[in-house]
Amino acid sequence: MKLTIKTSVQQSFQQVWAGFTEDLFNKLSPPFPPVKVIQFDGCRKGDEVELELNFLLFKQRWKSLITDQQRTDKEIFFLDEGVKLPFFLSFWRHRHRIIKDDNNTIIADEIEFRTPTLLTDYLFYPLLWVQFAYRKPIYRKAFS
Repeated sequence: MKLTIKTSVQQSFQQVWAGFTEDLFNKLSPPFPPVKVIQFDGCRKGDEVELELNFLLFKQRWKSLITDQQRTDKEIFFLDEGVKLPFFLSFWRHRHRIIKDDNNTIIADEIEFRTPTLLTDYLFYPLLWVQFAYRKPIYRKAFS
């Protein structure tokens, strides 16, 4: 399954790239499930991010590796891929695109995911959409 959510913000794409920090990452985490950052190396190739998701009755670990990061005159992107995923995901690839748009920037979250079954892929899609739509006002506030 693929999901893309775009947000326009009012800073240059270089400023937005510089703002992709652990602090922003923490702000982007939705209220449920609560997320504890175990490791956050950054957003460059070879960096790792490990999280603990707290579902109240149980906890799940999520570990991603930044497998690619590139920059052009018009875009900066990095790609995180799931290495250790919660039981409800079998595949995760998230391309974070920071795209120059005149004096503004478009942040595009492009997610590709799979769950254990096609049925759960379709059931999980709206949940993921809500999780990433939640980021839009946070991005706008952080980069206004």
